[in-house]
Amino acid sequence: MKYVLMMHSAGKSWDEDGLGSWPPEAMEAHLAFLRAFNAALVESGELVQIVALVSPEEMRMVRAKTGGGATITDGPYPESKEFLAGFWMIDVESLDRALELAAQASAGPGPDGKPLNMPIQVRAVMGGPGQEM
Repeated sequence: MKYVLMMHSAGKSWDEDGLGSWPPEAMEAHLAFLRAFNAALVESGELVQIVALVSPEEMRMVRAKTGGGATITDGPYPESKEFLAGFWMIDVESLDRALELAAQASAGPGPDGKPLNMPIQVRAVMGGPGQEM
């Protein structure tokens, strides 16, 4: 079954309290963890795709207007407490395996090497008519 593991980052921006504010050694430790995690997924044959997203300051929200055209808003909304930082698409045998991998990703190191325990949302990928999920 295919699942998406969505990594959510606390805070409203990259620099305010996100990875951009970490000391270089903390950033490198976290990136080393991610490289090892990703390599293990490749080796096990469970990785379908990895997508890292830009900081929320670079996002745009588009909403169609009733009479035509669209409203486009820059950046995150002020009430946002978390944003989607990126995701893994995996193909695993069971939901239990997807949850196990999400727990591993959640425990990646942050500043001072402490586990981040960041939220990782796990969602099954729906198949189209006649397609396996």
